[in-house]
Amino acid sequence: MDEHMEQHLVTVVAIDDDKRSLDFIKAALKRHPVEILTQTDAETGLKMVLDRRPQIVLLDLMMPGMNGLEVLDCIVEAAPETEVILITGQYSTESAVEAIRRGASDYITKPINLNSLRDRIGKLVAEAQQRQTALQLDAELLKTYQFESMIGRSPLMLQVFARIRRVAPHYRTTLVTGASGTGKELVAAALHRLSPVSNNRLAVCNCSAIVETLFESELFGHVRGAFTGAGQDKVGLFEYAHGGTVFLDEIGEISLEMQAKLLRVLENREIQRVGSPVVKKVDVRVIAATNRNLQELIAEKKFREDLYYRLSMVEIELPRLADRKEDLPLLQRFFIEQFAEQYGKAVKGITPRAQIVLARYPWPGNIRELRSVLGSACMMAEGELIDVRDLPERVRARAAEAETENTNELLTLAEVERHHVLRVLEQLGGNKVQAAKILGINRATVYRIVNEPDPGEEAAGDA
Repeated sequence: MDEHMEQHLVTVVAIDDDKRSLDFIKAALKRHPVEILTQTDAETGLKMVLDRRPQIVLLDLMMPGMNGLEVLDCIVEAAPETEVILITGQYSTESAVEAIRRGASDYITKPINLNSLRDRIGKLVAEAQQRQTALQLDAELLKTYQFESMIGRSPLMLQVFARIRRVAPHYRTTLVTGASGTGKELVAAALHRLSPVSNNRLAVCNCSAIVETLFESELFGHVRGAFTGAGQDKVGLFEYAHGGTVFLDEIGEISLEMQAKLLRVLENREIQRVGSPVVKKVDVRVIAATNRNLQELIAEKKFREDLYYRLSMVEIELPRLADRKEDLPLLQRFFIEQFAEQYGKAVKGITPRAQIVLARYPWPGNIRELRSVLGSACMMAEGELIDVRDLPERVRARAAEAETENTNELLTLAEVERHHVLRVLEQLGGNKVQAAKILGINRATVYRIVNEPDPGEEAAGDA
């Protein structure tokens, strides 16, 4: 078998106490590109599933010891990425509905129809291969849409990347704005790396973390004896970064007095250490960042208008994660790869239902919160895929609230399915191929759901 086929080989485990059924299944599937493993004992078969993590399980419903539904519950709990088809000789609508409700992918009856089995397995094999291919494509897309340690393919982020490219070679001062957790420090680092002074220092100052009385000394330095505790000369950030870049994070937190002193430095390109009469020339590029609305602070007389205009000669505004949710799949992939390597775990992705939960969540903490959530989920995950149960409770609860807020009435499952598919399509600009990928369903299903009449409208009409 060539390397390509090995890469896409799908494993099928069949569990049935009837050896003849297992022989039939093996014979029926021998032409499919699958590895077939069989087991007649339910508990031993479950252990095989948990050890091998197959893509597909064929599971007899009625077996001595553990029955099929008990085995199904264990598989769904421990290996949610596995597709389970229940097989039974005693069909009933109630048992079929219960099986699907508990996580089964399909339900077929004995005696097994050869063509039906081949068709259903063939579809699942094709979908499993598509998922494997999708993981490879995601890895390639991740490389394509990475820009200076930032990730995005949404129009909003592509605009940000383009602006950074245009600004970096020329800026002297730049203002980066955006909510907490949107990645302002990454933009500052990108601007510096792409600037002509990238080989020189990038000095970072978190303005909100410095005691007001020490702020001037931190930025401009001091001489020995300038104030109590000044036991030796100190080089300030501007002098330290001479020839490079100073990044002033949370610029909206500094006092009006310090704003005036900072403005003088920006205008004259000169600094004066505290306690020294000597004036020194400094050549630095300045990037300021804030999560505050500086225009409002100006109106409240808390921020100098002239300093704002000096800083905002070029302004780069970062969008909230809630406004660029089409970037979620790539960001998820990026962070999962990062944490899987960090924790030494075999986590490769995330289940479609967990993706839906993450898509519903409003992400008030933006990228920083997403990174934290996926770090926690990777730590909790037991299989190759992160599932809903691995996500923090606040995410699951808030996502459920967000879904409830979207409607004031109880919906059928068909209505919920249709509404969610339409919301995903709307976010992706109608891209059905990408929607199918994110939802974990095939494109034909997306077309069917979109083209069918609204179940809610049909029900209203029938009434």
